[in-house]
Amino acid sequence: MWISRAPARAVRAPTSSTGSRSGTHAALVVAGAAPAGGGTSGIPDTLPEERRYGLGLSAFELGSGYSRQAPFERLARVPLARLVDRTGHNAHLAVLHGREVVYVIEERAPGRPPLVTEVGVRLPAHLTASGRAVLARLPQAQVRALFPDPSAFVRRNELGPTSLSALRHLLTEVRRHGYATEEDEITTGFSSVAAAVLDHSAHPIAGVAVTFPGAQVDEEQRGRMAAEVGRVARELTRRVGGVTD
Repeated sequence: MWISRAPARAVRAPTSSTGSRSGTHAALVVAGAAPAGGGTSGIPDTLPEERRYGLGLSAFELGSGYSRQAPFERLARVPLARLVDRTGHNAHLAVLHGREVVYVIEERAPGRPPLVTEVGVRLPAHLTASGRAVLARLPQAQVRALFPDPSAFVRRNELGPTSLSALRHLLTEVRRHGYATEEDEITTGFSSVAAAVLDHSAHPIAGVAVTFPGAQVDEEQRGRMAAEVGRVARELTRRVGGVTD
């Protein structure tokens, strides 16, 4: 599907002194909507002979990702709201994107402070409970490909694994317990517990987590919270036709 010339003329995008549309393209680059080199890797593909743009591969990927994710988000919203009601703490849903997790749902508990995990925020997967829950379910070769060398291990608050061996040990513990945790590694004073949502092939598609002030929740309460998070993760796994443990 191509963008027609008529709308482009109606917009009357400003031209440079040479009469080209370079200013328009620069604005699109800044906005992330066009490739900096004028090539075909951005959201619009450039058609230099016709002096117009067409929707490119990135737009297709963006649209395809949204079409897959949106129904799942609708399925997850009510169970997450119920999780907040049962635990009294903020809950969120995150998906893996490269070495990061992207937060797609955040449900805030009444009276609880806002967290860094707002919708659209990206954080290092190896530092978050949600990311660890997902990474623990991936094949070891995929984890190795995501974290090939020490430079892949960014840190916050000077905490978290700094090598593949340390990450593997941590993920082994996640699989042993059935849930993932983090403490002070994202925000000082806050801890999280998370579990993975699985698809029909037992591949992790998201992480469900609850975040709480670490000093206010004892070990017994954390255990109950982990059970509630696991319950929601299994519910969502069933809803998407996934494989439950």
